[in-house]
Amino acid sequence: MIDKNKCISCGSCVSACPVGAIKFDENGKAEIDPNICIKCGTCQAICPVGAIKIEN
Repeated sequence: MIDKNKCISCGSCVSACPVGAIKFDENGKAEIDPNICIKCGTCQAICPVGAIKIEN
């Protein structure tokens, strides 16, 4: 889950995702496709503002 209020649209998570599950929405905020996400936690670890929380 991405807290869009915290997301600064830096693109770190988009670049880091090994399966391409993260894209920018129409407002320029990151969005995770749950059908692609493998819940590896890479995006959560790399987010500089802590906007991402991987939930099981």
